[in-house]
Amino acid sequence: MPNEARIVITGIGLTAPIGNNLAEFRQNLLAGKSGVGTIETHYMGEVIAGVCNFDPLKHQKKKELRRGTRAGSIAVYCAHEAIEDAKLDLDSVDKSRIGIYIGITEHGNVETEHEIYNIKQYDYNIDIWSHHHNPRTVANSPAGEITLNMGITGPHYTLGAACAAGNIGLIQGQQMLILNEVDFALAGGVSETPNTFGVFAAFKNEGALASHPDPTKASRPFDKDRNGVVISEGGCLCVLERLNDAIARGATIYGEIVGYSINSDAFDYILPNPQRQVECMNLALKKAGISASEIDIINTHATATPEGDKAECQAIRELLGNNSHTYINNTKSYIGHTMGAAGTLELVGNLPSFDDYTVHPTINVDNLDPDCALLNLVINEPRKVDKIDYILNNSFGMLGINSALIVKRYAE
Repeated sequence: MPNEARIVITGIGLTAPIGNNLAEFRQNLLAGKSGVGTIETHYMGEVIAGVCNFDPLKHQKKKELRRGTRAGSIAVYCAHEAIEDAKLDLDSVDKSRIGIYIGITEHGNVETEHEIYNIKQYDYNIDIWSHHHNPRTVANSPAGEITLNMGITGPHYTLGAACAAGNIGLIQGQQMLILNEVDFALAGGVSETPNTFGVFAAFKNEGALASHPDPTKASRPFDKDRNGVVISEGGCLCVLERLNDAIARGATIYGEIVGYSINSDAFDYILPNPQRQVECMNLALKKAGISASEIDIINTHATATPEGDKAECQAIRELLGNNSHTYINNTKSYIGHTMGAAGTLELVGNLPSFDDYTVHPTINVDNLDPDCALLNLVINEPRKVDKIDYILNNSFGMLGINSALIVKRYAE
């Protein structure tokens, strides 16, 4: 493949319930530290959730925080951290050639719920309704807030892709670089979901909201006693660029995106279709030009719902057959489901494996479900291995949207 079509990751900015940079995030993944706790939400009181603890004033002024959104603040934080990590001097590049592509699960619910809650306290007097509501709730808001904060004049938009959105943000960034629409892409996903009680209420009424006396054990994919999703917030944006450009400026390269796929179940609003998931992974492998046996790590989407975990395990079992080389892990067991941010956070948490040859485990597996007992499922303790060259990251979402992304160890 010519270098102008080879797209690499050169910067990572993130905030998650277990860290505000990649080093901290990775350290806690290897230490088995959960970031899940409890918060108070309207009408429901105390709920289990994963919340970030970053400093929004590090890169924003108080006025920006008043006018903007939590998702926008997360996005701005991640964008600055990614640019700094990539050692990219914004004053020395053409800002009209930087594209911003952010995956989201939903946007606007938080602001609308809060405004309705507020006017209820004043007998529904609409004079109380914020005049900032419209720009806060347009779908491009998180990406647009980055442009306002950083003076970036290239294209910006969000991609509504349910819980596959983080992967799809990265895929969009890669595609725009290959098309030469931009020279740098800030790509990934963000989520502010714990700020909306409606998502908690819907999952609860669906019977899919996680519960446990110990919140740190509530997110437990693959465990026989799993009982639902832990709703969390987070963000992760990556700097993507063409390989030639990265080499020319001496950038650190975390990995090369070599394969991806997006498809649809066309099956159900919520229930997954494992056959379509297999097809999605196989399409990504075909694009990467490799076989399933060459994948060293599969980071699973598994959200700790009984049917969802089982379906993905069925898909992976069909993909791999009797291959005992590929290691399987999960990140949601630490941070819950960060929705639009999940795909990107879960991918980058595994990228340091290229250097330390360690697979982080799935935690909170006390009683492994036989339907989820995959070969080389890494549980509760990290696994040191001899070779890690390819990582496959799964992210699936409601209404049957599937994504798979393959990143390769960079080699000249």
